[in-house]
Amino acid sequence: MRLLWMVVCLAGLALAQTAPATQPATEPAPRTKPRPSAKHDVGTGAADIGIGTAKGARSAVVGTGKTVVDLATLHPVGAATDLGKGALDTGRNVGVGAAKGTGKILRGTGKAIRHLF
Repeated sequence: MRLLWMVVCLAGLALAQTAPATQPATEPAPRTKPRPSAKHDVGTGAADIGIGTAKGARSAVVGTGKTVVDLATLHPVGAATDLGKGALDTGRNVGVGAAKGTGKILRGTGKAIRHLF
């Protein structure tokens, strides 16, 4: 009788030790980049406005410098072209910087207001 109980206990232990059925491995959730804070958006917006202004000033100086050289060497058509190109580049750089910067500042302001409520 003891032998029978011992065999039943050992069989129970053996069945309890079997490996569980394989389950499909779940994929880990993809990591997402943390979104920048409202402070970061406002700061980078101001930086973009400053960068656009600096690039615009550089374009104005380059266009004016080329214009002066062309006038000094008696090339009036080239001078007018360089002056127009410098003015267009200035407007483009300042406009792009202002638009990007204003957009980021508004996004940061929206985040800050949303955070309050």
